[in-house]
Amino acid sequence: MNFLTIGHRGVMGVEPENTLRSFVAAQQAGLDVIELDLHLSKDGALVVMHDTDVDRTTDGTGPIAEKTLAELRALDAGRGEHVPVFEEVLDAVRTPLQAEIKDVQAARALAEVIRKRDLVARVEVSSFHDEAVAEIARLVPGVRTALIGSRFGTDIVDRAIEAGAATVCLNIRRLTLEIVERARKADLRIIGWVVNTQDHLRLVRALQLDGATTDYPEIKRTARFTA
Repeated sequence: MNFLTIGHRGVMGVEPENTLRSFVAAQQAGLDVIELDLHLSKDGALVVMHDTDVDRTTDGTGPIAEKTLAELRALDAGRGEHVPVFEEVLDAVRTPLQAEIKDVQAARALAEVIRKRDLVARVEVSSFHDEAVAEIARLVPGVRTALIGSRFGTDIVDRAIEAGAATVCLNIRRLTLEIVERARKADLRIIGWVVNTQDHLRLVRALQLDGATTDYPEIKRTARFTA
């Protein structure tokens, strides 16, 4: 399998995260996959934003879940960009997507879009939450899923298997050879995040991971030459 470079919220190191501008830049940089985050607005739209509130990444304040799509659209998400909905991203770029969902409700909304637009081959669904991974797999047979871990032990492998995930996306700062070996025995694909330095890239390569999630497009170029 080829080593994958995954653009974190697009290329958030150089463009406003989770915006169409960032996603287009990731595609132009040749990244293999684009990662993004999904929340539901008050009126049920699948909006692309990482945090539960809009404070950090826009000029607004308050929880996403308490705002309508129209209210979210009125915000500046950086450099004049607006908060996109998932369907807009599908139309703006052709690159495969890794969509991170925050809860079971978002899983159900995403499942509807995946079925409607026949996206099983294009979209992998990831989450920190085991139940969300299991729910999307139940709703969309054949969809590829990934369990994300930030603080984890070897139990992350058992959790991924239980949730039906084929991939684990793991914090590179906590990843150990023991966890990698256990994941390999379980035939799980392993992605390391966030890989923004040459040292982290060398570690990813030394552990023979399947890919790296990065904030910077140049990791795509340097990854080709890092043994």
